[in-house]
Amino acid sequence: MAKKYPLEQLVFIKKKKLEEAERILREAKDKLDLEEEKLKKVEAERDKVLKHKQDKLEQIRDALDKGTRTDKIEQMRLYLKLVKEKLIAHEKKVSDQVKEVEKAEEAIEAARKVMVLRQQHVEKLKEHKGEWTKEMLKELEKEEAKEAEEMSTARFIRQKKENKRS
Repeated sequence: MAKKYPLEQLVFIKKKKLEEAERILREAKDKLDLEEEKLKKVEAERDKVLKHKQDKLEQIRDALDKGTRTDKIEQMRLYLKLVKEKLIAHEKKVSDQVKEVEKAEEAIEAARKVMVLRQQHVEKLKEHKGEWTKEMLKELEKEEAKEAEEMSTARFIRQKKENKRS
């Protein structure tokens, strides 16, 4: 009768942990994709505000060149100041989102390390099971050889007894 691998339950547990690590890695990659998409959106908003600021700055320069009234130019400058503040707020959103992307990348790296470690555990157990199986086959062969030896010895003794009777 073949023996059951004694670490079979451990193999099962390690495989489950590996599957869990793979799932966590997939989720971390999905989170990174989401954070990168958010980053693209906030960068696009920031770029839109930056272009608006540049357009207003150009408009003020044109107004100065044309000799527009001072109160009108002052009004334009105040508006430009508001646009600059809006741009600063958008820059902060972009930098915050860059940090979120970096966190997501770090989470992926950590999940990848865990997954690799768990893969190594599973591989080690597979190797151990292979070695154990070879050892069990050797023992089985020895037992079969011993049984064959005993059977041939018994046959020889029986034939010897039969020959003495004859």
